[in-house]
Amino acid sequence: MFKGLGQMGDMAKMMKAAQEMQSKMASLQEEMHNVLVTGESGAGLVKAVATAKGELKSLDIDPSIFNTDDKEVVEDLILAAIKDAQSKAGERAKQEMSKITEGMGLPKDMDLPF
Repeated sequence: MFKGLGQMGDMAKMMKAAQEMQSKMASLQEEMHNVLVTGESGAGLVKAVATAKGELKSLDIDPSIFNTDDKEVVEDLILAAIKDAQSKAGERAKQEMSKITEGMGLPKDMDLPF
């Protein structure tokens, strides 16, 4: 007579798990603003620091590369350092997200909006 009640219990578990995951993702989103990664180029002559969300926080340029004849090289090194930092930020965000998905019993490589 009450065969369908078992499915409602499963649905309640799924809803609770979804809410738990949503809470963890929101927390992780906030945390990613505080996690810093450093990208480098030119053997460390140019360093870009970004959050794991990809927001550029600082740029450190060794003064030895400032030569008016090398303007294009300096620009390329700056762009390369920024791209490296952004790439590392993306990888770090994926690592952190995989911790949440694995903890929820989801596939490790599952891409969730982040």
